[in-house]
Amino acid sequence: MIVIVGGVAGSGKTTIGALLAGRMNWRFADADDFHPAANVTKMHAGVPLTDEDRWPWLAAIAQRIDEWRAAGEGGVVTCSALKRAYRRVIVGDRPEATLVYLKGSQELIHARMAARHEHFMPVALLESQFRILEEPGPDERPIVVDVAASPAAIVATIVRELGKRA
Repeated sequence: MIVIVGGVAGSGKTTIGALLAGRMNWRFADADDFHPAANVTKMHAGVPLTDEDRWPWLAAIAQRIDEWRAAGEGGVVTCSALKRAYRRVIVGDRPEATLVYLKGSQELIHARMAARHEHFMPVALLESQFRILEEPGPDERPIVVDVAASPAAIVATIVRELGKRA
């Protein structure tokens, strides 16, 4: 099984993804590590990425997912996956891929982002993420989790929901 943990910046993707991967003894990859240097430079400067900026990044994430699939390995990858078109690239027709959507209010996530340090994604870009966000629909069969809960509670919810799908 491959789990894609998605949501806007600051929703807790890395924390939840790493905890989930550890609990399940699966591989873990943070989508931030797949960004080309030009994307990181733009975000650090407070410039929102365009779709053109994101396509190579999404293709690299999809490649990692396919490597895990080919090796028969379970994995968790984080990716904002803000638009349905992006999710089609990384989830696509992969039956073993499940989307987890970390949902939270802009106010809560803004407060969390303001408190974190040494991350290239500035709080100023959060509004642009919410503006382009297309929440996953029922046809995408997401596991939707409220980010107001503790990381341990969020991971427990995800594990329980994955168990229902296994």
